[in-house]
Amino acid sequence: MQLHRGNLYLVGLPGAGKSTLGRQLARRLDKTFVDADAELERKLGVTIPTIFEIEGEASFRDREEAVLADLTTRSGVVLATGGGVVIRSTNRERLKANGTVIYLHAMPELLRERTRRSRHRPLLNAADPIARLAELYAARDALYREVASMIIESNREEISHFSRRLEAALQDSPRT
Repeated sequence: MQLHRGNLYLVGLPGAGKSTLGRQLARRLDKTFVDADAELERKLGVTIPTIFEIEGEASFRDREEAVLADLTTRSGVVLATGGGVVIRSTNRERLKANGTVIYLHAMPELLRERTRRSRHRPLLNAADPIARLAELYAARDALYREVASMIIESNREEISHFSRRLEAALQDSPRT
């Protein structure tokens, strides 16, 4: 596994811990944390659910791609991507070309437990959220794996242990 000291891009389904882990890693590694969804909302001045409601998912994905194009030109960042960023091959290529991609893997049942109170995830506003998460998992798991430099299980362990383990793995990796 080849890792480098540049940007870290966290990918995974909603609730995998990308933002939580990203903030902690950025502090520990002295990098800047960026949440792609928050950056998109900041640029547009509206929430992601509003974008979905008014423009639909396809338009949201266009806007997400444009924001990612900008964010992957930065250096020294830990980036928490949106859960669906891997749907587009252009995004996968940008991520692989510009940093180390870490897939935070978690099963739908755990993801549902973590996201059950969230109203900010339009793709999970479904009659059966666990079935929706299972659907998203089936559609995206292979794409996350394709783009990943490393895969980490996002299980119930303390986030501090999780980030220390990831930090150690990155420190033990050769520079590229």
